[in-house]
This record gives sequence, C-alpha cells and structure tokens, in this order.
Amino acid sequence: MNYFNTKILLQLLITYYKKQLNVKIEKSYILKFIKFIIKMKLSLVLLFLFVFEIIPAQNTSFNSEDLSIQSSIQGTLLVPSIKNKIPLAIIIQGSGPTDRDGNQKGLKNNSLKYLAEGLYHKNIATFRYDKGFFKQVLDGTFDERKVDFNDFIKDAINVVNYFKEDQRFSELIIIGHSQGSLVGMIAAQEKSVSKFISLAGAGQEIDVVVIDQLKKLSPALVENARKSFDDIRVNGLAQNYSPFLATIFRPSLQPFMISWMDYNPQLEIEKLTIPVLIINGNNDFQVQVSEAEKLKNAKPDAVLVIIPNMNHLFKEIKGGLIENQKSYNDEDLPVMRKLIKTIKLFILK
Repeated sequence: MNYFNTKILLQLLITYYKKQLNVKIEKSYILKFIKFIIKMKLSLVLLFLFVFEIIPAQNTSFNSEDLSIQSSIQGTLLVPSIKNKIPLAIIIQGSGPTDRDGNQKGLKNNSLKYLAEGLYHKNIATFRYDKGFFKQVLDGTFDERKVDFNDFIKDAINVVNYFKEDQRFSELIIIGHSQGSLVGMIAAQEKSVSKFISLAGAGQEIDVVVIDQLKKLSPALVENARKSFDDIRVNGLAQNYSPFLATIFRPSLQPFMISWMDYNPQLEIEKLTIPVLIINGNNDFQVQVSEAEKLKNAKPDAVLVIIPNMNHLFKEIKGGLIENQKSYNDEDLPVMRKLIKTIKLFILK
C-alpha cells in the first residue's frame, strides 16, 4: 500500500467516525494504526474489517450529563453533538428496583444503556432514569408498603414537563419498557409528547398477565392466584394465598398491586391520539407476542413490529430458556440492531 492509498483510507475512516458514529478520534492515532497494519502485511480489506468492527466499541464517547429532576428522579441525558434540533426519547424502565441502565442488584445486562447509546448514534437524544425507589433499595431504607403505581406515572410526567421547554429538542417521545410501557402510555397523554413506543408491554391488566404466565409455568397455582386477585379487587385484601405465591401476594405488596391493577393497557393506549409503535420479541418468555397484538387491536392505527429471536431485554437469543435466562446477567450481549433501526425509522419519519 503506498502513501496515496494510505491517505485515502485515513480520510475515509475520519469521515466514517464523524458522520456515522459521532466519534472524535485523533488522525495521528489512526495513521499510526494503519502504518502498523501495513508492516504486518495485511490487506486493505482486512484493515477495514478490523478497524470498523473493533475500534468503535473501544473508543466511542458520548456527550453525557447526569441530571436530578425534583430531587427524586436521577437520570442520564445523552445528546448527540449536532447543531440542529433533535428528538428526545424519554426511556422508562420496567418493573422492580431497576436503574437507568436496565439493571437490578445482581442482574447486570445494560439493556436500556445500550438502547440509549444505539439511538445516540442515530442522532436521537435520550433521557433514562432510575426507578424512584432505587436509591432507597440500595441504602436499605426502602418500604414497599409505601409504593404506589401512580408515583411512577407522576415521575414520568415530571420528566416530560422538565424537558418540554428545552429548545435543544424538536419533539418529545416516550419509550416505555415492560411495566414502563403502561406508565409511558399514560404519561404520553400529556400534550407535549409527540410519539409513544411500547417495548415488551403487557396488553392486559397485571392480574390477567400473571394468571397467563402461571398457566404456562405453574398450572397448579392458577386457581389459587385467581381467587387471591379476586379477593384483592373486591375486599382490598387477599389472605388465603398459597405460600408459593407470597412474592406476589405478601401483605406489604398488596397495596401496590391494587394501584397497578387499576389500569387497563388497552383502555389507556386507546386514549392516545399520537403515533404509536408497538414492539415485541418472539423469544420473550415474560411478555408474549399476544400481549403486543392485544395492544394493536386496541389501537388499530398503531404500528406493530415483532422482532425475531429478540427477548425481553432486546438481546438476540436463538437458543432455549436457559440461554434466555443467562442473558439477564450478561452485559456483553448487545441489543439487537433491528430494534435500534425500527425505533429510528419511526421517530425520524
């Protein structure tokens, strides 16, 4: 390879990073790397494959800012460094003590972190935040008797209100994952939200979803669970539940379940007058494709996309349940490119 070809290659690499990845990288670094490869007598094709596949993952940087909104909401804002106004997607996490990256104690998969970073490379800003009680769980002051589903909705609306006057952004989009889908579709009824995206969101009330899951995983518990949910709805209290269902019906959690059961996703999504995208993976063992189809039926003008092999955490899983479960604590697995592309096309169209 002569100097002329080296110069062309250098310019192509710089152009690629600037336009496609928004990555700042020193020319001198790439030039030294190219000269090293030449000495190793590798071909131009191999050079491109190596640099394009490996360097972005190691040298990517983000224009990132940690924010506190009304003291109770802690999150991270990613804003691509471009001059024009761009869309801002607010990402709402799923159930449990989940942080802004999609992780819980002992389970690190970075699903929401990788989602935000993927959208960053498509010139879409994102804000993702911790569950309101996440910090309390970490410092040992959490009291689940005080948890109310309506607090999740209030947090989401507060985030929307925080950004609605921000002149850096052309529009606000809500992306809700799992439980965050229901939270998001309610918050998206605010006038300042222009689009809504449901990721692996349930299409039925939470008690019906739990019953459907038990039918597949523990059929012997279905009757007891159904009776316990009925007791909660009618009497506000379930007492005669199986000890195997204590994680759902323990007394300290029942007030929260009541507040969650008050909302029907099909009724809430029907209220939206903005464009809606519904996404589910066909290898999601937590939320079945049928749930996404129920949302679509309730909102006929919504766009429904089922992504092959995608699981609940947006990871590609071609194997069975064991491989799927392992991904919940595997931060090395990226989110699927098809997901990023689908969201990008919906937001930017």
